[in-house]
Formats: sequence, structure tokens, C-alpha cells
Amino acid sequence: MTGGTGLPSLRKLGIVALGLCACSSPAGTEVPIPNGKPGIGFDDLRYSRSLGRVLVPGGRSGVLALIEPETAQVSVVRGFSVTAGFDGGHDDGVTSVDEGRGLLFATDRTAQTVSVVDPSRLSIVASAPLGARPDYIRYVAATDELWVTEPGAGRIEIFALEGDPPTPRSVASISMANGPESLVIDASRGRAYTHRWQAATLAIDVRTRDVVAEWPNGCAASRGIDVDPVQGFVLASCSEGTASVLDAEREGRILSTLARGAGFDVLGFDANRRHLYLAGSACACLTVLGVSSQGELSFLGRMDAPGDTHCAVADDRGNVWVCDPGAGAVRRVRDSFAGTP
Repeated sequence: MTGGTGLPSLRKLGIVALGLCACSSPAGTEVPIPNGKPGIGFDDLRYSRSLGRVLVPGGRSGVLALIEPETAQVSVVRGFSVTAGFDGGHDDGVTSVDEGRGLLFATDRTAQTVSVVDPSRLSIVASAPLGARPDYIRYVAATDELWVTEPGAGRIEIFALEGDPPTPRSVASISMANGPESLVIDASRGRAYTHRWQAATLAIDVRTRDVVAEWPNGCAASRGIDVDPVQGFVLASCSEGTASVLDAEREGRILSTLARGAGFDVLGFDANRRHLYLAGSACACLTVLGVSSQGELSFLGRMDAPGDTHCAVADDRGNVWVCDPGAGAVRRVRDSFAGTP
């Protein structure tokens, strides 16, 4: 997910996408982000069920965008770092967001800060410095903490929330060699899951902050992650174009893998439809997979996507949202495939 890490490319890994997609124009409706030109290095996309909004950290544009799924109306929170030019990467400005306590929490890679946002006022109400450049931010409800991955420093930095408005204060860190890449919180099991850059997924106890398990994930290059909290599945995407389902209830056993694309990174999962969405830059495609209640992956279909896409998220209205970096926009794509049992 992070840029500028010196990680091996697909070609260096010996993985080259050939003939994966005879692409035409990208599917879906383009929704421009304010100040999006000449492009935005998107990374983390989220959907807030409580707000009914797609959350889009706008990178170098300096805005955190909140999009109403049906009307595509865009509201923005300003006050993040603005960079005039776009070099094709996603190392600038606000790049990750999460929600909790009725608030939003966002990180700014340029300023190297973590901010608390009041979505009703569309304003930043508190900020604090980070110890290193951030990648993912996630709110841990069980401990009322913010966890921020800092892969350049090989750690997760942990913040308590204190005062009114709640202000982040750095209280601890978890060291992690060859990582961390991506982060998801499984509130049902009191676990956080993250990847090493190659081949492995880690389970962390959110209360003790101990790494309690390490599982092979079927990836040559680990990237996106999500969790099915009902079934206890950890979903992993690999840059080389593979997706895997790991069973957290049975020592991380791989239940299924499927390779249908290339250049995957930030994945989206619709737990109601049981669909997994993978946007791939190397295939210029949005791949839709079914995830059965037994953890079996099935190929449902593929749509054309922007050639520099790498992130997707599902809302609760039957849409999937795909980043379009070169256009400084996201695309709303209707999922017309039947749900997966």
C-alpha cells in the first residue's frame, strides 16, 4: 500500500501481466474530488455505515472527501497538506482514514500528523505528531486507541485519545520486521491483522499488543487485507494478482486462493453480498470474486478499470468504488452480480 519503500516490482518478482484484459473505457460513473487535477495518489478508501458516506482521503489535494453513494454529492474536510504536482505516487497529504466515537481519524503523510475530524462540522478538531511516515490508521474500539502503521520504521504506533475534543497521544509501539503492510481490526475476536511484505499475515492481540500468530498467506507480495467478522475469515490480496482466504478460527489455514488479475492492492469486501473487489493496475481491471460461507473463492466477473487503479471499497447500496488516480477522481460501479451463499 505504501509508496517509496524500495519493495520489489512485479517484474523483479518474475510476475508479468500479459493479455489479462482487453480494456476499453473504465466502467462506472466518475466522481471528481475537489482540487483533484492534475491527479491524486489515492491509497486507503473506506465506507462509513453510520454516516452513509464513502470516505476518500484526497492525497495531495488537501481534502478528505465524504461522498453520498446515491447522489454522488461530495462534502470535504480541508486543512490537510496540499501539494501542487502529481508524480503518480501516493506519498502526499491525507492518505488514510477510519471512524470511531462518531468521529473520523485521518493521517497526513506530508505533515506526518494524525488528526481528529468532526464529520458534522466537516472540520479538524485536534491533531498530534506521528513518530514516522504513516500508512494505515485504524480505530480500536476495545481499547479506545488509534493504531497507525509506519512501515518505514517497521512498527505500529499506538495512540490513546484524551480530553475533549479527544486528542491523540502516543503511548506505545509494536515492532515488526518486514512490515507492517495494511491493517484491519477484528472487534469480534479482539485481534488486529496485518501483513509482512512477503508471504505472511500476523495476528495481534489488541489488549496485550502481542503478536499471537503468524500465518502463510499465499502471497509473493502481500498487500490488501480485510476481515469477515462473522465467519472469522481474513481476506488477503497479493500484488501479483492472487487473493486468499485464511481461517482465523483454525490457525490461519488457507481455505482458498484464486488468481484473476494483477497489480492488486487495497481490496474491498461486501459482507452482505459476500463479494470481494480487487482493482488491479497491471490488468486495468476490477475483478469481482465470491466468498462462500465455507471460505471458497469463485470468479464472478471483471470490468474495465483505470490503468493506474489499485484500490476499491464497497458501500451498502450495491456499489463498489474504485480509485482513478490520473483523473483525480473515484468511480462508482454498480455490482450486478448475484450474492454469494
